[in-house]
Amino acid sequence: MRNNLLLLCLLVAVTAATVVAAPVVAGPYTTGVAQAFSVTLRFNENGNGVLTNTNGFFAALPSSMMADSGPGGLANVLFYGMLNPPGLTAGDVQVLEPGGSVSDVLRFDPTVGGGGVFVYSDNTEIDALADVGLPTALSPNFVNADEAGPECCNGIVYSPSPGQPGFVAGAGGPVTYVFISDTPEPSSIVLIVTGGAALLLRKRFARIRA
Repeated sequence: MRNNLLLLCLLVAVTAATVVAAPVVAGPYTTGVAQAFSVTLRFNENGNGVLTNTNGFFAALPSSMMADSGPGGLANVLFYGMLNPPGLTAGDVQVLEPGGSVSDVLRFDPTVGGGGVFVYSDNTEIDALADVGLPTALSPNFVNADEAGPECCNGIVYSPSPGQPGFVAGAGGPVTYVFISDTPEPSSIVLIVTGGAALLLRKRFARIRA
């Protein structure tokens, strides 16, 4: 009886040690490695988007046209699923052209498709899926972001702070969004990556000059 009790205690101890030592499974927003970690989402107005992170993760973002039930939302809006972002903060990002007018709105919604972003663009020229016009009202939680970049691929590079729209509270590091507003033709994942790289370089040079 005593030997059986000792064996049982040993098995419990080994099991507990195994559970504690189990490695963290890495995913889009998490890392199992103790090092600097970040996530980048690149997407445009035509349903092309990718998520990458510094662990080498790479996946296309699912997209579809659907109704937006948020403030002033429209019935048929481009939506990107963000691959289940843990703790996504809801709200709107207004994209401002150099003159100050609003050209696009990115609406983050944690309740749709496991969490994602609706993409609105003005409909003065209809040549992309997002060109449905702008929502008629904004979320109480909103920020403005200035558009920048070359004419072929204007857009924004946006890294939210806690509480701002798009912040992912459960991510293992900062999350950055690279949105390409002026979509080159033909649209492709390759152009999203290269266009996003151009915007990131422009932002980096701006920081150096500042």
